[in-house]
Amino acid sequence: MKNLKLNAWRYFSLLLALAVTVGFSSCDDDDDDDMMPDPDDIVDVLEDDPSFTTLSAAIEVAGLEGALSGTGPFTVFAPNDDAFGDFLSDNGLSADDILGNASLADILSYHVAAGSVMAADVSAGPVTSLTEDPFYVSIDPNNGVWINGNTQVIATDKMASNGVIHTLDYVITAPTQSIAEIAVASTQASTPEFTQLVAALTRAGLVDAVSGGFEDDLTVFAPTDAAFEALYDALGVDGVDDIDLDLLTDVLTYHVVPARAFSQDLRDGASLPTLLEGENLSVDLPGLMINDSNLVPSMLNIHATNGVIHVIDQVIIPE
Repeated sequence: MKNLKLNAWRYFSLLLALAVTVGFSSCDDDDDDDMMPDPDDIVDVLEDDPSFTTLSAAIEVAGLEGALSGTGPFTVFAPNDDAFGDFLSDNGLSADDILGNASLADILSYHVAAGSVMAADVSAGPVTSLTEDPFYVSIDPNNGVWINGNTQVIATDKMASNGVIHTLDYVITAPTQSIAEIAVASTQASTPEFTQLVAALTRAGLVDAVSGGFEDDLTVFAPTDAAFEALYDALGVDGVDDIDLDLLTDVLTYHVVPARAFSQDLRDGASLPTLLEGENLSVDLPGLMINDSNLVPSMLNIHATNGVIHVIDQVIIPE
């Protein structure tokens, strides 16, 4: 009887010890959960990085902190401070100018896409931003990633709890003018350009063909005024009005590729189909040439709503 009571007591003591141990373990787990910080969201990650002070300030001023702290996920293409500095300098702006811009929220939202896209999953083509306007990703021959032809991704896969951040070396902006509108505006600049191209498009009735929005995708290799003057000399004419209309139309359509091809999308030796049926253009990247015409390095990737313009120094004549 004594042994039975002793065994019962030992059994009870063992159960009590086990219960206490489990209880303390549960408390420890709860304490660990309470002490574990929540992962930083996109806004926190940017604020904690000293290279994004301008972007962080802009997000706060634009009232986007709540949106970018949300569930997401988001992919943010984030200009760093140097990128903002270059953008402001190029456009004659101050930080106050951009922070006070009424369209600041749209400018920033143009840098954000829905979903979480890692660098390894980025592919060339259009991406719909949170403004619903697309931006365009290009991958150059060395696998560098570019946006809208003038901005490079310089760091990737900075993780946040609600998405991923890729760093840009410039600020991207959505185009607001068509190819035709850009060309016409250039004729009215302090140093006019494309006066002969616009005259030629007008005579050939092709202005509407190079007008349009994001649903259109064209690449125009646009000859300079000097290139047209050289053509007039070669043909022995005074201007576009003296060129046979069918020939002029063929020449102009031979300069248009039915795709949005930034310079980074071009590949050496490629043959580009044109709007002139059956006629292609050849690409010489080492020589920076299209057929026998030189591309003008400082005038590439002029982005329009309906495509992109690359300036060339000769008028290209189909065979």
